[in-house]
Amino acid sequence: METITLKDVVKGVKGEILKEGKTTQFNRVSIDSRKVCAGDIFFALVGENFDGHSYIDMAIKSGAHLCIVHKKNLNLSGYDEDVSIIYVEDTRIALLDLAEHYREKLKLKVIGITGSTGKTSTKDLVAAALSEKYKVFKTKGNFNNEIGLPLMVFSLDNSYDVAILEMGMSSLGEIERLAKVAKPDIAIITNIGLSHIENLKTRDNILKAKMEVTSFFNEKNVLIINGDNDMLHNLQAQDYKIIKIGLENDYNFVGSRIIIDNDNIKFNVIENGKETESSIEVGVPGKHNVLNSLLAIAVARELGLTYDEISIGIRKLEFTSMRLDIINCGNYIIINDAYNASPDSMEAALEVLKNYEGKRKIAVLGTMKELGNEAYNSHERVGSYAKKCNVDLLLTAGEFNEAFKSGFGDENLVSFHTGEELLDFLSTNIKDGDVILVKASRTMKFEHIVSGIQRTTV
Repeated sequence: METITLKDVVKGVKGEILKEGKTTQFNRVSIDSRKVCAGDIFFALVGENFDGHSYIDMAIKSGAHLCIVHKKNLNLSGYDEDVSIIYVEDTRIALLDLAEHYREKLKLKVIGITGSTGKTSTKDLVAAALSEKYKVFKTKGNFNNEIGLPLMVFSLDNSYDVAILEMGMSSLGEIERLAKVAKPDIAIITNIGLSHIENLKTRDNILKAKMEVTSFFNEKNVLIINGDNDMLHNLQAQDYKIIKIGLENDYNFVGSRIIIDNDNIKFNVIENGKETESSIEVGVPGKHNVLNSLLAIAVARELGLTYDEISIGIRKLEFTSMRLDIINCGNYIIINDAYNASPDSMEAALEVLKNYEGKRKIAVLGTMKELGNEAYNSHERVGSYAKKCNVDLLLTAGEFNEAFKSGFGDENLVSFHTGEELLDFLSTNIKDGDVILVKASRTMKFEHIVSGIQRTTV
């Protein structure tokens, strides 16, 4: 973080100084009193199960020299002379406001990524594609909401050339607030699926929510979209530039000569009608990752990289864990995609399983969350897709076992109430040559199944 002054903080959070200390410059923000370092700015956030105001004393003892609060009935007399206290109406809003104010001081380019699925994979691919020419920052973990994104902005300084920031949401208005902070120069929408339809009710509303990433765009901004997605296909340019990628039409960037292997993909790129002489090789499997790679390539080309630079960068790809992580256990293979799940990402993972070389294909699938009234039909659809992908054995756990069964059929399907029961069964039934896909929404904690079967010997 670049140094920010007390005066700047007061201006940024639109606050009132309750106590002015001697420390006037800061270069770190914290929301967790247990992780405070000397000289930090501490935001006393309030959530459903916690109140940061209860930890102000602890934060100051740990070295915080500035606390942002929204309660005035505090005893300020005992605090060190270096410590300042600023009052705001709402500390959560103040966190966003200060991040927005700080973002204005940064000279780097910001890439904002949103979409129903593929945000993190695309983030990793964009970072790799740009890495040969630029110093790149990318969102860590899942810090893509109204608390996480500001913290990522505070992690930036002007030593970076490009910042790649994920933007998640569960309702209308959230991405607009994130875009107000991040002010992306280039935005990516990976696709419009069914994630969060429980809250937003229709895919049209999901599209509307994702398009909020362009709320502060002008003629200098660029939106890059997956034209193969039915909700994005007909999107037309507004007062900003639109770039489309895909496999099915004459878009700005089209994948061709596609080869999908066990652990990588190779393809050529047709850019505005002209095909590249050499192929791009990406060290992850799956046809969907051709699309994600094309989004990354479109960003890189927009920022002036050559295809040689892009190809070299992508070879350095570092993927976030639990997203199509291929684990070779000797006599069998695990495809660990346990981080999250939606109908589209389930089908993409099943395609990877289908194309993977092995004797028996086993899909271990759990509940997909936040689907509302579409939940039963979506699980049934995934069961049917598993059948089309010639899955030899489908193991399911969770509340939609019957829906999976309706799509897949009774034969070669075993259902369980819990993941633990599923693990007990799978651990004693793995065979030499099996390829096992493990996928469910994060709350199912199917990574325990992955670690459990990693300890199994054939």
